[in-house]
Amino acid sequence: MKVMTIYAHPADTITNCGGTLALHAKRGDEVVALILTHGGRLHPNKYAEEWRKDNPDESLLHAGLEEIALNKRRELERAAQTIGISKLILLDYDDNYSVVNEEIVDRIAEEVSKERPDIVICDFPMNTAFHNPHTIATQMAFAGLSKVSLFLKNLDGQAEYQVKQIFLTSLPVSPIDGLSLYGIRNDVFIDISSVVGEKIKAMDEFKSQGYSGLFARKLLESYNGEYGRAAGVNFAEGFYRVYNETHSHLPLTEAAQKSDLLMRHLSYSTMSIREMFPLT
Repeated sequence: MKVMTIYAHPADTITNCGGTLALHAKRGDEVVALILTHGGRLHPNKYAEEWRKDNPDESLLHAGLEEIALNKRRELERAAQTIGISKLILLDYDDNYSVVNEEIVDRIAEEVSKERPDIVICDFPMNTAFHNPHTIATQMAFAGLSKVSLFLKNLDGQAEYQVKQIFLTSLPVSPIDGLSLYGIRNDVFIDISSVVGEKIKAMDEFKSQGYSGLFARKLLESYNGEYGRAAGVNFAEGFYRVYNETHSHLPLTEAAQKSDLLMRHLSYSTMSIREMFPLT
């Protein structure tokens, strides 16, 4: 199986689905990350912190966009190695776009056509009414996927391709039953408890935007911990499926068969991130 992520910025792949990708990499699946922008303008925490010091490092104060973007690329490369991402495709567009860019759509279509992934993962388009770079990135991803499906060998020099499933992350609600919000919920949870160490180590690489150290551990405790509570495990990542699935019989997962609603609070509470992965 080949899994491809399509996200706006360097760290998005790790924070949203790094644990899931690590699990796929461990079982031998190919994992490819397509990153649309260099992320140089986003989350300049390292530089903002320096500006506030009485005796700041002049090299950081005067760092240019190229230097900042290169540093983020190096952080991503190290994080990808930790997770097991086998290929990074970095389009390196500036991250100041505010609308769908046809050139980026074409690049997405080109890369998807080359890679032919079985699964694509990207952000849930949270709000199309106002500017959100993650929403626009997903709009461009969907436009690119649509364009790939319309290719014709005799017209475009490449055959059409349809990904088998698209999973969306960062759905801004987290009820655990299908009736709470008329079915709007994460409908797939991946238990990442066994790979939280890899996810924390990968997030620790993003020092320039303040994602390392305490933030990484707090994110795992709160964000992935809440998804874990919904899933009945210590830590999980939540996904929203775009396509319906067809089965030969009604599906019942191994996790569902083992679930004990009256006792799973015990297994949910067995791991402490800050004890297992203290700051060094």
